[in-house]
Amino acid sequence: MDVLIVGAGSMGTWFGNAIDARIAFADVDDDAAAAAAETVDGEVADLEGDSRYDVVCLAVPMTHVTDAIAAQAGRAERAVVDVSGVMEPALAAMERHAPELERASLHPLFAPERSPGSIAIVCDRTGPAIDEILAALEGRGNDLIETTAADHDGAMETVQAATHAAILSFALAAESVPEGFETPIYEELRRLAQQVTAGTPRVYADIQDTFDGAAAVADAAAAIAEADQDELESLYREAASHWHDEATDEVAVDAGSTEGDEE
Repeated sequence: MDVLIVGAGSMGTWFGNAIDARIAFADVDDDAAAAAAETVDGEVADLEGDSRYDVVCLAVPMTHVTDAIAAQAGRAERAVVDVSGVMEPALAAMERHAPELERASLHPLFAPERSPGSIAIVCDRTGPAIDEILAALEGRGNDLIETTAADHDGAMETVQAATHAAILSFALAAESVPEGFETPIYEELRRLAQQVTAGTPRVYADIQDTFDGAAAVADAAAAIAEADQDELESLYREAASHWHDEATDEVAVDAGSTEGDEE
């Protein structure tokens, strides 16, 4: 099977290494395409070319995936897939520009360097080419999670947009503390802040541009900042109800000691 991967970044390179196929990379950066191709003993393809492939995979930023599908879907003979991370607009573009072909959107829920892991899968029009790709991914130890585009994109509002907003807000607001004053909760947040801020700014900006979620975090933080003691206790209980059953809530409320809670 011949596969054209449009986008020679880390995710495109991961995809090329994760499937069993003859790979060609196309990218706006020819050097990046050449480097990615070298990792899979593949080839470099002309981004503006008209060569045809069994499968075209779009591994571009989520804010550009619909335009990339419009430009590249015509080069596919059997299937079009993407690994951009947003599903509803990607699948709509595939249906519009490749209505007769197999179509799937795949979202690896991990950074490439942490593979294998869970991959969200929506097969809009399945067939042997996509089946072969999924079998290869599963054979690499990945856990394939079938979902719907709406459920996936809705979940990403919390899993990515709100989560990143909360961690980045902490990273911006937190001040340095003397050594020895760290609590377990602070240390965990510090670790997460270090992990998130070691990434690529554009990726995080694309997620915020694509998915809602940050505004809800901002609203919650504002409510906490403006609350009096009774209101804060109420907000605490509301938050606890999202994460614990009633029995656990009662134990937490009765515990009383903030020092114990920090441990």
